[in-house]
Amino acid sequence: MKALLLVLLFLSASRSPAQTPEPLWPSAAPFAKGTADTDIPTLTTYLPAANPTRTAVLIAPGGGYLHLAIEKEGEDVARWLNAHGVAAFVLKYRLGPTYHHPAELADAQRALRTVRARAAELGFAPDHIGMWGFSAGGHLTATAGTLYETSFYPPSDAIDRQSARPDFLILAYPVITLDLKYGHTGSRIGLLGNSPAPALLQLLSPEKHVTANTPPAFLFATTDDNIVPVMNSVLFYSALIANHVSAEMHLYQHGPHGVGLAPGFPDLKSWPDLLATWMRANGWMGSA
Repeated sequence: MKALLLVLLFLSASRSPAQTPEPLWPSAAPFAKGTADTDIPTLTTYLPAANPTRTAVLIAPGGGYLHLAIEKEGEDVARWLNAHGVAAFVLKYRLGPTYHHPAELADAQRALRTVRARAAELGFAPDHIGMWGFSAGGHLTATAGTLYETSFYPPSDAIDRQSARPDFLILAYPVITLDLKYGHTGSRIGLLGNSPAPALLQLLSPEKHVTANTPPAFLFATTDDNIVPVMNSVLFYSALIANHVSAEMHLYQHGPHGVGLAPGFPDLKSWPDLLATWMRANGWMGSA
């Protein structure tokens, strides 16, 4: 009966129309190079029928910093969160080769601040705001979770006085390090171009910047991922544990990169249930 109810809730959430994507800035975004759709970072809001834990999650789809898997790693994830009583916001951030750092991180920070500024209006708590990233979106999430003390764009309004620190991180088969040994070449080029300065490779390898104040994190990956080496997840998890940050990681033996919530993968489809259990244990999701 509970399983049937969850299916009905998911289908209901899937049919609920999302709000129209809203630009993150009322005028041109910092570092904008034009006025096309690709020059305008946006946020799309998905609200559940009820939000018992007053939680919201910002979602960063992956795509190697060159495109966005906006449906599988954005819209579907937002509807899954809504079906579990959590507000969701899908981020469309700017991409290479037109945009390189710091535009992507600026978009993530502005999105986090925007969500936090709207907490009272939309019925969630300003200290219950997580960020969930897939692949390169996982890199953006881990970077936002470790470099939040530095603002990567000039402030322009009251929203920019909000904190850009996520309260928790969800990392699905994430790109983490930009080191050559384990880094994902495509994501590195998409974010930094062909000849990045060594200082940027250091700055934007979030495993090197974990501290005791880094948000708690949940990680999921597969051991034989042949696109983003599983060591990316292991490096970040190891840094979290070394700094006494609460963390949980689930590594599956087999599975391709980019499965999203894995509805078509019998051996992997349990990972969202493990995430839900972790969120409930931390007070970020209501009971099943």
